[in-house]
Amino acid sequence: MAAISREEVAHLARLSRLAVTDEELDTFAGQLDVILQAVARVGEVTAGDIPPTSHSVPLTNVFRDDVVRPGLNREDALAGAPDAEDGRFRVPRILDEEV
Repeated sequence: MAAISREEVAHLARLSRLAVTDEELDTFAGQLDVILQAVARVGEVTAGDIPPTSHSVPLTNVFRDDVVRPGLNREDALAGAPDAEDGRFRVPRILDEEV
């Protein structure tokens, strides 16, 4: 007997807002049955000796600590800018609003 019926597949299709033909209902019911059987087999595995974990490999921070370094002064930063005004970068207007 199938673990999932055509009616259940039709219900899932409606919930997912999928248009499914009668032929597809039978196909999907068979495919979902195979998937559910595979999931059931996984559930049968005894894992009493395996501790519950969120990661199979211990996590290690691979990033270095932040190091403060001197940056560019204002003049050097603006030297390569296509346009600057009052010590700031000037960029093209993207909104048609006055500030």
